[in-house]
Amino acid sequence: MIKVLIAEDDIFLVDVYRIKFESNNCKVKIALNGEQAINILKSYSPDIILLDLLMPKKDGFQTLSELKANPKWKHIPVIVTTNLSQSSDQDKALKLGAIDYLVKSNTTLEAIVKKVNTYTQVEEG
Repeated sequence: MIKVLIAEDDIFLVDVYRIKFESNNCKVKIALNGEQAINILKSYSPDIILLDLLMPKKDGFQTLSELKANPKWKHIPVIVTTNLSQSSDQDKALKLGAIDYLVKSNTTLEAIVKKVNTYTQVEEG
């Protein structure tokens, strides 16, 4: 079972993600902001993180920086899911350590699940 941490402040999207991932045999934890995501990581080891960039308290860039600076968490793959479509944002996220950058408005939920499966299948059996 793939363990996914979803850091996303859009409540509607959180519900959609949770339903989709749980129906694909994933265990899902939700953080509604970057601060919450960091706190969850202290007691939960996800196989992958979906990270929004525009969140309250601590944005995705700050959260990504913090988790990639921590030896316990830096190995966890992070897929940025955002509506920021500028290449400068994408470059920044990838330089900070994200393995992929998906613009939510251009990416289907199925495509996101497929990416998660692709990046975590090495972990499986």
